[in-house]
Amino acid sequence: MQLAARMQRREGGHSWAVLVRRTVAEFIGTSLLLIAVIGSGIAAQSLSPTDVGLQLLENAVATGAALVAIILAVGSVSGAHLNPIISCADAVFGGLRTRELVAYLLAQVLGAAAGVVIANLMFSLPAVSVSSHSRSSPGLWLGEVVASFGLLMVVFGVTRGGRTNAAPFAVGAYITGAYFFTSSTSFANPAVTMARALSDTFAGIAPSSVLAFVAAQALGAAVACGVVRVLWPRISGTADEVVLPRESSAQR
Repeated sequence: MQLAARMQRREGGHSWAVLVRRTVAEFIGTSLLLIAVIGSGIAAQSLSPTDVGLQLLENAVATGAALVAIILAVGSVSGAHLNPIISCADAVFGGLRTRELVAYLLAQVLGAAAGVVIANLMFSLPAVSVSSHSRSSPGLWLGEVVASFGLLMVVFGVTRGGRTNAAPFAVGAYITGAYFFTSSTSFANPAVTMARALSDTFAGIAPSSVLAFVAAQALGAAVACGVVRVLWPRISGTADEVVLPRESSAQR
C-alpha cells in the first residue's frame, strides 16, 4: 500500500509538472502571437502611413507567418491552442479536464496582455494605451461569427483528417485570408480581442467593442462544435490532437 501511495504521488506530481509546462507554453505562444499582431500593425502604420489596404496586408502576412512558426514552436508541449475558443472546444470533446482548461485560459489571457505590453514598448509607446478604435456593427459581429466558425472547422478538419503536420500552415493561411474576407479582419480569439484593447494602434479595439466581439466568437465556436460533432462523431477519441498532439501526463 505504501508503494502504491508513493507511485500515486509521483504520478500526480508528474501530471502537475506536465500541466505547468503546457501552461507556460500557452503563455509564451499567445504572448508571441500578440507581439506579432500589434508589432506588425504598428510597423505597418509607420511603413505605409497613407495606404490602409497595404497596412492590413502587412499586418495579415506578418501575423499569419508568425502564427505558423509559433504553433510549430510550442505545439509539441501544449498543442498550441493560443485561443480560448479552441481550448473550450477541446474541453467539450473531452480533450481537456476542468483544471487544464482553467490553466490554459489564464495563460492565454495573461500571455496576450503581456504580448501587447511588450509590443508597445518595442516601438517606444506607453506600455498600455487604451484603444479608441471602435469596431461595433452587426456586420462586424457577423464577421466574427464566421471567422471563429471557420477557424475551428479548419483546426478540427485538418487534424481529424489525419493531416496534423499541415495544421500550422492551414491555420496560418486561414487567418491570413480571413483578415481580408471577413468584415471584422478576423480576431477570432477572445484573449487576443481583450488584449488588443490595450494598444491604441492600428490593430487595437476599443474596450466598448470587446464584449460583442467575444460574444460573436463564442457563438461561432458553439455552432462549429455542433457541426464538428456531426461530421466527426467519434471525435472524443482523438481530442488530444488539437491543434497539434500535445504532451500528456504519460510522457517524460
